[in-house]
Amino acid sequence: MKTLYTYLLIGLFSLTIFSCKEEIVDQVQTGSIKGKVVTRGTNTPLKNVKITTSPSTNTVFTAADGSFEITEVPMGDYSVKAEVSGYLNNFQSANLKNSGQVVTLAFEMDDDESLNTAPSIPELLSPTDNAENQPLTVQLSWKSTDPDSLDVLNYRLIVKNNFNTNVLEIKDLEATTYTLENLVYGASYFWQVVVNDGIHNDVYSPVYKFTTNKVPQNRYHFVRKENGNSYIVSSDEAGTSFNLTSNSFNSWRPRKNNNAGLIAFLRTEGGNSHIFTAKPDGTEVFKVTGIPVAGFNNTELDFAWSTNGEKFIYPNFNKLYKINKDGSGQELLYTTTDGSLISECDWSYDGSKIALKTNDLHGYNSKIIVIDMLGNTLKTILSDANGASGGLNFSVDGNYLVYCHDVSGYQDDHYRQLDSHIFLYNLTTNTARDLSVESEKENGTNDLDPRLSPNNSQIIFTNTSNDGISVKNIMVISISSDTESERASLFSNGEMPDWE
Repeated sequence: MKTLYTYLLIGLFSLTIFSCKEEIVDQVQTGSIKGKVVTRGTNTPLKNVKITTSPSTNTVFTAADGSFEITEVPMGDYSVKAEVSGYLNNFQSANLKNSGQVVTLAFEMDDDESLNTAPSIPELLSPTDNAENQPLTVQLSWKSTDPDSLDVLNYRLIVKNNFNTNVLEIKDLEATTYTLENLVYGASYFWQVVVNDGIHNDVYSPVYKFTTNKVPQNRYHFVRKENGNSYIVSSDEAGTSFNLTSNSFNSWRPRKNNNAGLIAFLRTEGGNSHIFTAKPDGTEVFKVTGIPVAGFNNTELDFAWSTNGEKFIYPNFNKLYKINKDGSGQELLYTTTDGSLISECDWSYDGSKIALKTNDLHGYNSKIIVIDMLGNTLKTILSDANGASGGLNFSVDGNYLVYCHDVSGYQDDHYRQLDSHIFLYNLTTNTARDLSVESEKENGTNDLDPRLSPNNSQIIFTNTSNDGISVKNIMVISISSDTESERASLFSNGEMPDWE
């Protein structure tokens, strides 16, 4: 019995030893998986790449040099996965057969662009390259394709020109068209389209060029109103026109001088009215005056060029100033003797005399006189007349002066006019023709802002209802004889015309 007990103890002890030995053997049957992760093609190390195995062991991330190591990996076959944002997942196999074995892997990662195609180079469609005589509003169009139907194409338009360094850049365009507006006459524009699919780098089109029409030699300029501001329109006789000034400014009373090659006008700045000039295409706007143009009502003020286009005369309350077109040479020419305000002036073509319209603080008790360059009164045409008057303009030969006057004699606090007529005054005979009567002006309307044509055969003017709110239209009166004249419509929705 004792012997049997002894044998049982020995057997149990042996079994215990054997089990412990097997456990110890299992614990040491491990190896390591190490390696490096780089980008395909450039061999640039990739950091923070997640390395995992299947079956699962430890998860590690690559160091700055792209290296990694997984230790204590049990013997067996593994699929090792490398993954990082912006790159396609990569898989490698690893087989650990022996204890302490080190398996080295090399991962070359492909970025996710590799399975996506970049969009095609944008093809510029219109206007065609080197197109000429384009209008001031041009629609640009182009196309680009992408074989990856799920890609969303985003366009960027770049436009430059040959007259300044401004660069117009329109971003985040989804449409393949864009309309350029308010272009400059006689300018070259250079445009390019950039496309991006959100995956690849920008793809640039070639640079195309187009040129706008040359500056038209328009003889007509007048005023329209929009959003509370007046702006100046340049037009030919057929009505083909463009906006000389922007409606974001308040600009009125255009006066063209062909010798200067400029359009002058009044514009509000800082609460005051000043003379500005611009080229016939509306560019190179220049402020001439320092002392403002001022009187009882800004919209009733007027100024005048010298014939040679070198100087201006203009009113400032009871004073008349002369100034060079570049803003130099400010000179006081005349001061009213009775304290009345000067509202309008015109300078004869030969530069020898000036026509003035003066009035009181309300615009009434008006007087129209002609003075010489020393301030001496040569002629009194209208004196202390009831009702509004104005619109002074000499004929080329200096023998006539055109003006307008409200023959109704009506006066109120709003400077309303009921029956304004145009008169052609003969400075030699001191007689006046009522052109409004001769041309059968419609009752209930006013004829305003008269200007003689360059050949003195017609008068351009504004006609509108005396209600003060109706549309204003520009008309012409043809002076066919000493007693007859005919009127015709020229432009709708316009006022303060100039004809040079």
